[in-house]
Amino acid sequence: MLRPLLGISEGDLERELLRKSVGALSADRACCHDCGRTPLVGERIYLFDDGALVCELCRPRHDGAPKRSEAVHHSERGQTVKRLAA
Repeated sequence: MLRPLLGISEGDLERELLRKSVGALSADRACCHDCGRTPLVGERIYLFDDGALVCELCRPRHDGAPKRSEAVHHSERGQTVKRLAA
């Protein structure tokens, strides 16, 4: 009953809800500083002194040892990758 009042078709409403949910999922995800992709489950990520979070594929591009490395966990364990407060 609300759709006729808003002037939104069912297809437009579905697309807008899908867009909103995908945006909410990707907003909390950490991505690689170099390539921009989200690391896969089981992949290692590296945090460098300058604050750059780098995936395993881009790690060889950085000189020096990372400050910390972690394995990416499955979403059932909570957030996949979280930056800890410094």
